[in-house]
Amino acid sequence: MPAKASDIQKLLPESGKKNCKECGLATCFAFAMKVANAGISLEKCTYLSAESKAQLEDMLRPPISLVTIGQGARAVVIGDEEVMFRHQKTFLRPPGLALQMADTDSEEAVAAKLAKLAWQMERLEKVSRFDLVALKCSSGDSKRYAALVQRVMAETDAGLILLADNADCLLLAYEASKARNPLVCVTADNYLQVASRLDKSAAVCARAAGLEAAADLAGKLLELGLENLVLDPGSASLADLVRDQTMIRRAALQHKFRPLGFPTIFFAAAAASDPDRQLLLAVAGIAKYAGIIVLDDVSPEAFQVLLMARQDIYTDPRVAPTVESKVYSFNEADQSAAVLVTTNFALTYYAVAGETENSKLPVYLLCQDTGGLCVLAAWSTGKFVPETIAEMVKKQAVADKVTHKQLVLPGYVARLKGELEDELPGWEILVGPREAADLPKFLQELKKRRDSAA
Repeated sequence: MPAKASDIQKLLPESGKKNCKECGLATCFAFAMKVANAGISLEKCTYLSAESKAQLEDMLRPPISLVTIGQGARAVVIGDEEVMFRHQKTFLRPPGLALQMADTDSEEAVAAKLAKLAWQMERLEKVSRFDLVALKCSSGDSKRYAALVQRVMAETDAGLILLADNADCLLLAYEASKARNPLVCVTADNYLQVASRLDKSAAVCARAAGLEAAADLAGKLLELGLENLVLDPGSASLADLVRDQTMIRRAALQHKFRPLGFPTIFFAAAAASDPDRQLLLAVAGIAKYAGIIVLDDVSPEAFQVLLMARQDIYTDPRVAPTVESKVYSFNEADQSAAVLVTTNFALTYYAVAGETENSKLPVYLLCQDTGGLCVLAAWSTGKFVPETIAEMVKKQAVADKVTHKQLVLPGYVARLKGELEDELPGWEILVGPREAADLPKFLQELKKRRDSAA
């Protein structure tokens, strides 16, 4: 939990009662409040003793350190989480997703994975993709490994994860890529050779077999001045993953155990060879705290599953997911297109949009801004009512987009039909199905009625 202002005040000069005002604030408690919210530096208190300053710095250090891998718009920032469970507040840092390739992979395999690093998916008005590429030295040849690193750097701006048992291979790759701020993975066998050659700001992964070994290696790296650490306890199964990730998060948040106070990485590629099994493990890793998840390969369908799972879990449960309030067109909508109306609650939109696409018929879908409320909730709070629906129809000039004047209401608000006809003279208000799954059949029948009327 974040440090309390009252606890900070006790460590200030004269137990927080000096109130000298030299920091620019009226009281020591006001200073403590600012410090607790990261609004002022401890340096502003010129009377703070070295011992108290060290205590405060330790108190203010986040239980799980913040680590950045990569650079620019594609940098991955992990750690700094505050809760065990999403409903307590929210999970803050979505895990980085990585594809793994080795210097012994065929030219075709490397090219295919590089192409997959460029895949993108847009959902909830956000563009998602793979964030990282894990480069494994399987050959033991430092030049061959360095050549792979150089090629990947030339063809993608994804962040790099360097994996090599041989210290020389690892260091050569690090020197070639350190401007890209890679994650350098070390073990108990090679960390002494590697650590002394790394910048103190380097991101370093402590790879070990088990929690105790990971904590021990992390402690040794901290002693060497390397603080941007990521932990890999070597989880080899689903049970290991859940146990290890839970114990690390609990040790960091509830017990402030410094050697485990770092984000984690999970190698699904090492835990399973079957792609479906890897997908299962990766989704479990997203749900259970992993900061980075590494896969060997992925299909387009699995790619969408991973990104949707990550986005769903790493959204703030206190804020309803929404889409932009506007008119969406489907299946090459033209003047004959049906006109549907719904709310901008993301889950409602995607259910309706999916079934609308499945109908294969041209459709305009009006998404009214209801602050992310579903149809019934928006209606009950006065945000999805005849007046607001009519206002959007007029504002979006829907009458100019189609040759007919028919508007389809969601079945759950059929009672709005009469009032909406009063608000939109000349329009025929139709009541659609209650469930999105029934939309394709409804739209087909509506087309048949229009065709027969013509």
